[in-house]
Amino acid sequence: MNVINTNLLIYIRNKSILKQIMENFTQNKLLELIRYNKKLQNSLNKSIESYIEYTKIEIEINPKEGREGEFINIEDEKDKPFFHIFFDDNNEEEKRYYLTKSDAIRKIKIIIDSNIKSFRRLFLGCEVIHSINFIKFNRRNITDMSYMFTGCSCLEKINFSQFSTNKVVNMKSMFSGCSKLVKLSLGNFNTNKVTNMTHMFDGMKALKHLDISKFNTANVTDMSWMFNECSALKYLNVTKFNTNNALDMCWMFSGCTSLKKLDLDNFNTDKVTDMKSMFYRNAGLIEINMANFNMKNVKEMSYMFTLCSSLKKIKCNDDIKILIKDKFKFLDIK
Repeated sequence: MNVINTNLLIYIRNKSILKQIMENFTQNKLLELIRYNKKLQNSLNKSIESYIEYTKIEIEINPKEGREGEFINIEDEKDKPFFHIFFDDNNEEEKRYYLTKSDAIRKIKIIIDSNIKSFRRLFLGCEVIHSINFIKFNRRNITDMSYMFTGCSCLEKINFSQFSTNKVVNMKSMFSGCSKLVKLSLGNFNTNKVTNMTHMFDGMKALKHLDISKFNTANVTDMSWMFNECSALKYLNVTKFNTNNALDMCWMFSGCTSLKKLDLDNFNTDKVTDMKSMFYRNAGLIEINMANFNMKNVKEMSYMFTLCSSLKKIKCNDDIKILIKDKFKFLDIK
């Protein structure tokens, strides 16, 4: 039957019709048959890899020795063949999504079918994961990565060299609670379409190196709690952030106790309405550059500089300086 179906597909040149036919199959077997069928590809005058719906995402996970629990959060898809799981180098597909104490597994390979178009909560609370390697990421239709690694408290390394965020809109809480990650390089992240970054790095208490220098934040409206409790960060470069559409910056840098200097000179805050606790408990912060801040639309700024015990210099315009001195009389600003 597969041969007959494949031969019929050879004469189909319309991508939308091909997609409709393919959607009738729940297994990946026909997909693989088509992918390696050169006659069909020649008939379509395209490689099947050009069809983003059907290209492969392959992930390798290394579990933490001695941990038990789920290593992927499949949620409602457990009875559907959208995830293909293999332990170690065994080619036999596994049907479980958790590890027990008796397991001695060095690595787990996960292949994700085209049916999955969202990575929301993909590894949420998966405390068994030590490292993640994205081996293949040939699909470009993932739009949601919110809560993707939330609560991965044993995670120490992620390889994003093969990774695509081109269509992603939501990165809410993407890495929140990854409390053992020391380094995070996101230089290849395309964030052009992202609108939500709230809590994105919240609670990453071990993080010392964060590369977000190429982030495009032009469409981001919510930056609240973004770097909250990143207490090990001594340097944070947000000088290329575009905040033209930002509405919420509450608790954005709160608890960043190791930061001594913060340059926000490029921040456009014309639309921001909430700055509550924006720098709360930044005990090591000595200097802030907020020369271009406009706080005319800010409705909430309570606790903005509370417990900033080392803060001695705020670079800002005269209007904001008067506002700060009036509302935060405990600050000894020169």
